[in-house]
Parts: sequence; structure tokens; C-alpha cells
Amino acid sequence: MSTLNPADAGFNSDHAEDTHAEHHELSFVKKYVFSTDHKIIGIQFLITTVLMLMVGGALALAVRWQLAFPWSNMPILGKYFASEGGQISPEFYTMLFTMHASVMIFLVIIPILAGAFGNYLIPLQIGADDMAFPTLNMLSYWFMWPAMMLFGMSFLFGGGPASGWTSYPILSAIKDAAPGSGAAQTFWLLGLTFVGFSSMMGSINYLTTIINMRAPGMTLFRMPMSIWGLFITAILQAFALPVLTAAGFMLVADRELGTCFFIPASIIVNNASPTIGGGQPLLWQHLFWFYSHPAVYIMLLPAMGMVSDMLATMCRKPLFGYKPMVYSMSAIAGLGFIVWGHHMFTSGMNPALGMTFMLSTMMIALPSAVKTFNWIGTMWGGRIQFNAVMLNCAAFVTMFVVGGLSGIFMAAVPVDIYIHDTYFIVAHFHYVLFGATLFGVFGAIQFWFPKMFGRMMNDSVAKWHFFLTFLGANGTFFPMHFLGVAGMPRRYADPYLHPYLEHLLPMNQFMTISALLMGVAQFLLLGNFFYSMFYGKKCGRNPWNANSLEWTAPSPPGHGNFDIPPVVYRGPYEYSSPLSGDKDFLMQTEPPVKKKKKDTGETEDS
Repeated sequence: MSTLNPADAGFNSDHAEDTHAEHHELSFVKKYVFSTDHKIIGIQFLITTVLMLMVGGALALAVRWQLAFPWSNMPILGKYFASEGGQISPEFYTMLFTMHASVMIFLVIIPILAGAFGNYLIPLQIGADDMAFPTLNMLSYWFMWPAMMLFGMSFLFGGGPASGWTSYPILSAIKDAAPGSGAAQTFWLLGLTFVGFSSMMGSINYLTTIINMRAPGMTLFRMPMSIWGLFITAILQAFALPVLTAAGFMLVADRELGTCFFIPASIIVNNASPTIGGGQPLLWQHLFWFYSHPAVYIMLLPAMGMVSDMLATMCRKPLFGYKPMVYSMSAIAGLGFIVWGHHMFTSGMNPALGMTFMLSTMMIALPSAVKTFNWIGTMWGGRIQFNAVMLNCAAFVTMFVVGGLSGIFMAAVPVDIYIHDTYFIVAHFHYVLFGATLFGVFGAIQFWFPKMFGRMMNDSVAKWHFFLTFLGANGTFFPMHFLGVAGMPRRYADPYLHPYLEHLLPMNQFMTISALLMGVAQFLLLGNFFYSMFYGKKCGRNPWNANSLEWTAPSPPGHGNFDIPPVVYRGPYEYSSPLSGDKDFLMQTEPPVKKKKKDTGETEDS
């Protein structure tokens, strides 16, 4: 098999596409709509989730508006959902934050990482021509559409689910127990089930592809960190998702079939005759958080891997501590399965069990610290390229540190009892899931955009998007720590009814103005993305001078990805190598250099 690097062989993407088109003609619908090509499916996921990001952000702004200007007119929402006078009702406020969290977690962060970048990058970075199961891959995308439609339908039947994204019984287990607990809640649960099926299809495909379809020479410890992050995430999904899916079926059965998995011995709803049960409401919390705490790392580990790749490229240095990074990601995933109980410290837990969960939660800080110091070590002394990709990666590290430090407070049972269900918790998970994960996603979109579309995004616009988003995010989320310590509870439509919280109104108004700034900034991302797709500056195969295999393929890659099957000889981070000659990088397909030993005259590889 030839080991020629196609980037140096005079090949171009047009030639590659023409060659493949001669033997693989497809209709427009088959090629771009119901496609089985992993690249098209990845782009479908990406465009869909970017649009859903705008929807989730709009819901968040409605929540922030109510907290900053309680009971003021909201003409757009008021026309359809609000009470008299254009004001949103307290019940609808609950539905707003329920759907905001549901959209951002299940329709944005998880599918944009595992769906969009997982689909696009895995075959390209391991040297495969496609996923192991292309049809299953297509279904993993199209199963997201029933989820989106069911979430949307929940607004049409009862105004939306109103039990939070955690959907705790009893409120979620009994039909019509409260506004939003009727058909809306059932549609929400069915939508969640479709999201689960989509993720499970993806995880099976990713595991099979990474284990069985790596290019010759692509050992596990030659894989880029993006692939490690997606590989470990797929393992998490495979083990954790069945638990949530089973819990969802049990909750639907309680609501629609009269079972009593989560309904306690006797409960009276709306002065009706008692509902006789015998189930355990806390059982839902155990099942839900057994999935949903590993889900935090499903939403974080792929971003960690991608940021590692981008940092090494933008600093022109080998990734600091490659194997410790792999082991620390594996440790985070393993510990993630045994810490779910820290979400339930206030639910009445045996002190010995609470101590176990507390210590295991604190242990996660250790592998997280390893990763943080490795990122800093990668940047230290590097020839940093100060473009929007690098800025977003630096923001990822910064926001992850803030979110991680606040998590240590909540790991301690005595502290958590005080701050549980306050805005301190909201600050923590927004710093981790928005502050860290989405900044990693913003950098990844710009970094791999040239490979997807053969054009560059506008770096100046991307920098404006970064600075406005960074200022808006910190202005919105950092004051939440102070609100939480002051005792402001989550999920209250009007916390100022409590006299001791009245003085927090100006801070909430500042946070809402910051959130509006952050929301406006996302239109820069949207415009830059779609404008650059058609009118951006054209680029070659490797505009970033990166090492990994996807940069040897045409931009965008044709059917089958590679015009010459790759053979791997090196790791993915050989930057600033003394063997690179005029370049400061060595592609993974670069064959070893033969040099003579001084004493024996024999040759050796280097």
C-alpha cells in the first residue's frame, strides 16, 4: 500500500470528487437528506443543533426577562401563553425553564458533540471510509426529529411540561396533578425516549467503528484526543442510557397504564379519591441521576478531547502528557458512574452513604486537575496563534476551572444542604455546560469548518462573537454564585416576594442585560456560519498545518474520504519536530526517516 501523503502529491478536492462521482451517483434526496454518508449526517446534526441553540437561547431570555422585570408585559409570549395583560403566568414560567433545559441538553449539547462532531470526525481521524453501520447512522439523526416534534407538541397540549427537566415524581407521575402535567408531560417523556434511541444508535456505531476500522498503524495510543473523548463518551452512553430509557417507560406506565413504580402508598390529587400506590418517588431520582450524572461527562468529554487537539495545533506544541490525559478522561468516566447520589444529599440519605458519595465526588477533582494542568502545560512556551479558535479554547479552560471549583463546594454534604436548589447550583452547571462545553463547540465549529465546506469562516467576526459571548456569559452566570449564597431559590417566578431577597433585583437586571448581549452575539455566529458556507475564503486540505489524518483528505472530502488509503506511522501531535525540516509539523502519514548510526553504520527509523 502506498504511503504517499496526498497533500504533497498534487491531488485536489475537485479531482477527488470527480473521481468518486463517476461510480457513485446519487439523487439529491439520497445524498443530502436521507444520506448514509457520515459527513453529511454530521453536517445535518450540526446545522440542526445550531438552530436549536437559538431556540433554547430564546427560552432562556424569556426566563431572564421575568426575573429582571417580574410580571411585566411580554407581547410575543403573552399573545399565546400568558395571562391577561401580556404577563406570563407562574405556571408558564415553570414550563419555560423546563423546556429551556430540555432543548439545550437533549437537542443541542449532546447531539452537537456526539452527533455532529462524532459523526464527522471519527472515520476521518481514524482513517476509515465511513461508519461501521451507515444506515443505523442515518437513523440516529432522523430519530431526533420525532423528539423535536414531541417537545414542540408539548406546548400545544397543556402549554408545555412543568416538572423541570429532571421530571421528578409525584408531579410528573400523575396526570393532571398540576398545569403541564397532562398530555404535555407524556409528550415530553416520549420525546426524551427518542433522544435516547438516537444516542444509543450513535454509541453502538462509534464503538464498533473505532475498535474495528482504524487505518493500518493507527493504534489506540496514536488516536487524537477527540477520538478518545468520543470513544469514552460512547461507552458511557452504552451503559447509562438503558437505565434512563427504562425509567422513562416506567414513568409513562405510571401515567397511562395505572402502574405504581413511583407513586407512593396514598396520594390525593385535586380533592379526588385517593390514588393507592406503593411505589417509591426516590427510585426515579436514583435511576434518573444514574444516567444524568454520567451525562454531564457525555456533554463534556468530547469537548475536552477537541480542545486538546485544537490547543496543540494553535500552540504548535505536542500535547503535554498525552497518556495522562487519556487515563484522566477514563478516570472521570469511571468515577462519573459512582457519584450520582450527590444530587440527592437533601433527600434523606444515610450519613455513611452520603460520606461515600461525597468522597467519590471530590475524587473527580483529581483527574480534572490533571487535564487542566496538561492544557496549561501545552500552552506554556508555545507559539500561540491568537485567532478565534485559540480564544475559545482558552475560554473553555478558564470556564471549566470556575465550574469545577464551584463543584467542590457542592460535593461537601454540609455545604450542599445550604446551597441546594439555590442559584449557586445554576451557576455551577452553566459554567460547566455553557461556559466550558459551548466555548469548546464554538472553537470546534471554526476549526473543522474548512474541512466540512472547503472554506474558512471569517476570523474577525468570530472574534467579535467570542468577546461578546465571553462578556455576556460571565456577566450572566458569575453573579449567580452571589445570588445562591444570598439564598435566592431556583425555579421561582418571583423570588422578590420574600422581603430579604428584594435587594437582589438590580443584580438580576444586570444579569438579564448580559444575557441579552450574549443572545445577540449568537446571530454573529449564525451569520458567519451560513455566509462562510457559500462565500467564505476557499482553502486547501490543511489550512491549520495540523497533524491528524482528516487533514490529508480533500476539503471537503469526497465519497470514501481519502483518495489514497492512509497508513499511520506517528502520533497526532508531532509539532515543532526537529525532523520536520522547513515545516513545524509531521503528519501522521509521514513515513519514518532512515538515518545511519554513527558506530555501526546501520539505519534506524526516527
